[in-house]
Amino acid sequence: MTGLPLGLVQPDGRSCGPASLVAARMLLDADYAALITTGVHPVTGTTLAGSTQERFGRETLAMHRRVTGAAVLGGGLQLPWPRVVGTPPWAVAHQLSATGGPGLAPAPYDVDVVRALPGDAGLLIRRGLGMGRPVAVFVGDAWLPRHVVLAVDATGDSIDCYDPARGRVIAASTLAFAEQRLPFGRWTTVWFVVGPA
Repeated sequence: MTGLPLGLVQPDGRSCGPASLVAARMLLDADYAALITTGVHPVTGTTLAGSTQERFGRETLAMHRRVTGAAVLGGGLQLPWPRVVGTPPWAVAHQLSATGGPGLAPAPYDVDVVRALPGDAGLLIRRGLGMGRPVAVFVGDAWLPRHVVLAVDATGDSIDCYDPARGRVIAASTLAFAEQRLPFGRWTTVWFVVGPA
């Protein structure tokens, strides 16, 4: 997958999940990525005002409203969720399942609970990345999942994750996932992996 521009920071303290979803769409749809980075959609000519970060922030907040509502993209219903407590993993799975791009059809995503078996996280992430899809990873402390990052690439023993709190890609080893020593600030523990089925 191609890289993301630096500086795509989540617009508030609750929007890491939606920021990761916007980043995933940018990775899968180059035309959408161009709209966010340049403000002009190369096919439709649609324009969006503001800087790249402002456009990304607006898209992230709109995404947050959509994924925490009762309606699911592509049809169906889900349990609504209060945005003040972030984004639930099932909503991330629903959105990623409906996300594709030119020449890339949407693919179903599942939520895997890996808190008790953190060694499985690296395998699940690598499997999803091997399918050409980004993988959402819920991380936190020993008690709760608190942050969402997006795995975007894997080389050797390293898994590259977009961290929306920092607006950049950070490498984490497979061992760091297994040993719960992740490099995402105080969120060192993996809880859920949301990847293609």
